[in-house]
Amino acid sequence: MKHTKADNVHGWLIVDKPCGMGSTEVVGKTRWLMHANKNGHTGTLDPFASGVLPIAFGEATKLVPFVTDGKKEYEFIVKWGEQTVTDDTDSEVIARCDKIPAHEEIIAAIPHFIGKITQIPPAYSAIKINGQPAYKLARKGQEVAIPPREIEIYSLELLEEAADSAKFRVECSKGTYVRTLGKDLAQFLGTLGHLIMLRRTKCGIFDTKHTILLENLEKMEYVEERRKLLLPIETSLRGIAEIAVSEEDAKKLSMGQGISPKNYGVKASECAAAYSCGCLIALVRIDERKISPIRVFNLD
Repeated sequence: MKHTKADNVHGWLIVDKPCGMGSTEVVGKTRWLMHANKNGHTGTLDPFASGVLPIAFGEATKLVPFVTDGKKEYEFIVKWGEQTVTDDTDSEVIARCDKIPAHEEIIAAIPHFIGKITQIPPAYSAIKINGQPAYKLARKGQEVAIPPREIEIYSLELLEEAADSAKFRVECSKGTYVRTLGKDLAQFLGTLGHLIMLRRTKCGIFDTKHTILLENLEKMEYVEERRKLLLPIETSLRGIAEIAVSEEDAKKLSMGQGISPKNYGVKASECAAAYSCGCLIALVRIDERKISPIRVFNLD
């Protein structure tokens, strides 16, 4: 199918990213499949990982922070007794240990990883070091020193155990490296470990029930059929305050102008969604004197 000039397409497509495919590759593929001129993802999933990858199209890209800053949920499997260069199966084993943690030891260790904790992100990550991704430096054999960062683990649950591995579910903050969590958990238990499976099951408000497989998207013959799968851009704003404004005030907000709050009886808010005739106009900040636009949407 040969595409002509791309269209202005707005909304969210929640992809179930397959293993072995990079997030940027998914962005390019879905942009072509939707015949869209602009899209982007809400946080990298390693090629090794699968699962929920929200893709923002058009004006939805202005709302990416509402998803990237939200909680994430993953399921992962740690194989005990082996350490790899990348802390997953994408590299060779560099060290081994005979110890396999007992069930009671794992259960006792979990509370130590809940709450605000410090992680040192892996050298094979997209974190920038002097303007270059750390993984590029690591592949060149250069020593990569990444400072520790504070992250938050909201919950960590043991799901299953096998002879030499264990499956977990974690709910965590933005910036958490689950590969590092698996390695650190193994070290705490007196052994080594690396991830043999990683799947994101939630990203902000989006979870697996919202997703579509890329292969199913590709099977659809017409672009119009694919676009029916897009969720409205305001889907990512669930839970924030809303205000309905007049058409006259909507025009002012659209031009970046503030409006008076006197006619709306609204409370002060750092961020609210302004609508007119059911259409999202802008994200606004509300104080006693003015309703000021933060982000304006052009949904043509």
